[in-house]
Amino acid sequence: MRLADQTALVTGASRGIGRAIAVALAKEGANLAVTGRDQTELAELKKEIEALGRGCMTRAFDLSDLPAAEGFYEQAEHAFGGVHILVNNAGVGSSANPKPVVAFDNDFWDYTLLVNLTAPYRLCRCAVQHMIPRKYGRIINIASVAGKTGSFHGAAYAASKHGLLGLTRSLALEVVVHGITVNAVCPGVVKSRMNDKRLTYDANRLGRSFADVEAGSTPLGRRITPEEIAHFALSLALPEASAATGQAFVVDGGAMNS
Repeated sequence: MRLADQTALVTGASRGIGRAIAVALAKEGANLAVTGRDQTELAELKKEIEALGRGCMTRAFDLSDLPAAEGFYEQAEHAFGGVHILVNNAGVGSSANPKPVVAFDNDFWDYTLLVNLTAPYRLCRCAVQHMIPRKYGRIINIASVAGKTGSFHGAAYAASKHGLLGLTRSLALEVVVHGITVNAVCPGVVKSRMNDKRLTYDANRLGRSFADVEAGSTPLGRRITPEEIAHFALSLALPEASAATGQAFVVDGGAMNS
């Protein structure tokens, strides 16, 4: 119970990486405040977390609603007596509307940057306002390997994740003296519903089978699991992780090293 008496706020926790992170934090003793767009899935997550003996509050909304996001953070602060861990996980993937830049949809560009970059910035701003007086905090931004490379037919996604890494590194410099760490996790190809759509798109584009594209996505011969990302995020959330800050950790099964 290394996170006993702490509270974590996780966005995009309805399923996938966000859900796995929320459960991992709860298993270490943290109470949870979780957001997502699917109320039914959030209700199921709430039952699982409460079965572990932890408190859990949920709110279903699209993270592009910035006042709702900030309001939920403030509610969690009040309900639990403080948020010690912020995990900015919710995001719009390249699978939602893959197109070359020359034909890109301007509204989708704006929406992607709003959800993937502006909303995390606003939540980080809320978080540090409360964490600085407490002289403690852990902020973990779930970025992507696309924050370090380009993304074919996914310029908005790559641009937003590059920006998220810039936010992570800049904020880390500002708050390290207050006992607050700010790091990013950059997953590779993760087994999720969102990524299923992207692999399907790539398979059709390349004229290959889904299974073939999936097997070739990492040197492991498989996709990374949400639980593998959650395990790494948990390590950054622990009190012992006080010296790691301003970093962008790649968890991709060795793909960027191949």
